[in-house]
Amino acid sequence: EAIFAYGEGLASAEEIDEGMKLGCNHPIGPLALADLVGLDTMLAVMEVFHEGFGDPKYRPAPLLKEMVAAGYLGRKSGRGFYQY
Repeated sequence: EAIFAYGEGLASAEEIDEGMKLGCNHPIGPLALADLVGLDTMLAVMEVFHEGFGDPKYRPAPLLKEMVAAGYLGRKSGRGFYQY
């Protein structure tokens, strides 16, 4: 959902992450966590969930697919939702 919100321009990556840290007491925001895990890994997990559960809530965000196709994989590539 954070990737959908970011892709729709509702807030910056920093604002989304800060909102989740302050509002939900998460130690790291969802976009920073996605960068840490790897966007390619996140995409693979979302695809398995979507296929396995058949629930549209698990569909991968189009932006996530675009970023992985462009080679933006998060920390391991130096670029994801943040620059490293």
